[in-house]
Amino acid sequence: MPRETYATLQAKIEKEISKLQKKAEALQTKRRKPVIASIVSSMREYNITPEEIAAAFSGAAKPPRASGGRKASAPTAAKRQVAPKYRHPQSGETWSGRGKAPRWLAAEEAAGNSRETFLITE
Repeated sequence: MPRETYATLQAKIEKEISKLQKKAEALQTKRRKPVIASIVSSMREYNITPEEIAAAFSGAAKPPRASGGRKASAPTAAKRQVAPKYRHPQSGETWSGRGKAPRWLAAEEAAGNSRETFLITE
């Protein structure tokens, strides 16, 4: 019986791999159909739109940030929006009064205006 050449064996193996990959894809598709049907059923039951799913998915799909070698700390409380305390009369820019003063306020103070003149009194 003549020996098969390396190229012939390789072709047979690649053909078998291709068949197995197609079977795996078919099995995966077969398994997915009931899962998708269940998801659609749940979406209808709870009145969930595809846009809501997309928004939730994109938020969850974000990769975790690199910690730079530091251990992850405990989750912090959500930052609250602070109401503005100062407003520039011409540009309408605002500042909460926290942190470093914005450039427009520093420039006004350098020009001799008092910080209190920019307080929001509403």
